[in-house]
Amino acid sequence: MSIKNIELKENDTKTIETAMHQEIDKAVKHFDAELIKIRTGRAHPTLVEDIRVSVYGGDPMPLKALAAIAAPEARLITIQPWDDTIIPHIEKAVKESDLGVTPANDGKFIRINLPEMSSTRRDELVKILGKKTEDARIAIRNIRKDFNNLIRDGKKDKVISNDFFNRLETVIQKVTDDSIKQIEVLGAKKEKEIATV
Repeated sequence: MSIKNIELKENDTKTIETAMHQEIDKAVKHFDAELIKIRTGRAHPTLVEDIRVSVYGGDPMPLKALAAIAAPEARLITIQPWDDTIIPHIEKAVKESDLGVTPANDGKFIRINLPEMSSTRRDELVKILGKKTEDARIAIRNIRKDFNNLIRDGKKDKVISNDFFNRLETVIQKVTDDSIKQIEVLGAKKEKEIATV
């Protein structure tokens, strides 16, 4: 449901609450996807699956569309292309990515051994995580602002009463606070993973 389609009704807090949760869920899902991309000490297929590979003369494709990707060990990612002829293209794309690794291939598989992370690299990742966490908080606050504008207009146009406006404002703030807390819990969990050797 788009915020523009929300119909304010006196004493109906559920509509606002539900719509707000739907909007915030998108921001939380996006944040979650961003967290997966931040490398911790463990190998995970998501580290490489979105690397764009130029093959067959068309637009670059995500690696996950071209190969089976697995993480059979804590520091190893294996990539098995469905077409052996594109191995050099995949290798080049992985080298040029911001992973900072050198892939090895045996003609059938590409293996990526993830090096032990230095404390400097861990510190960099914590900074990146901090920025992504702040971006998620800002996204949630922007959603709050949109909903506050909606109810302010409703009060101004006399669609809702002053008392109900105050109740809605409290509901909106509670949903915002709970969501920011959720973001911070996810961020703290990721920070702990980064710090764990």
